Amino acid sequence: MEEIVNRVANSGIITLDFEEKLDVPEEVEVLDMKTFLFQGLLLKEKEFRNQLKETDWSVYKDKVVSLQNSNEAIIPKWAFMLLASYLKKEAKYVYVGSEKETFQSYILQQVDAINFEEFQDKRVILKGCGDKEIPEMIYLRFTENLLPFAKTIMYGEPCSTVPVFKKK
Repeated sequence: MEEIVNRVANSGIITLDFEEKLDVPEEVEVLDMKTFLFQGLLLKEKEFRNQLKETDWSVYKDKVVSLQNSNEAIIPKWAFMLLASYLKKEAKYVYVGSEKETFQSYILQQVDAINFEEFQDKRVILKGCGDKEIPEMIYLRFTENLLPFAKTIMYGEPCSTVPVFKKK
């Protein structure tokens, strides 16, 4: 009987699984600025500062936090800065925007920190399936960052890939 050879394992192809390579949060915590506003509309500096001092920030320990302004009140920029100074003592990441924007920004920051030179002349598959939803922007940024280095870039699973780029 002929031995079964795993050609995929012996091909030298690198499969990038975002869930293994990146810290993909389970969820994004939302902190709405209106909770710190008088009647949900007006920022009173003294009360705002007192509320910040009295807040239990430990609930944001190691969380990715989306700061939002759901009622579109006019809030001075320094208020976001002050709030971030409290949050950053506990939170993993803080961003002003929607949950999706916050998630995407957090992941993009990690992608941009990767040394893509390790993929020099490699054949790379960007894994397409996983337990967590990865936005298209993350695939785009990975592709942009891989282009100068990778020999080939593919999308999908090792058994079924879609070619994206091949160095000539």
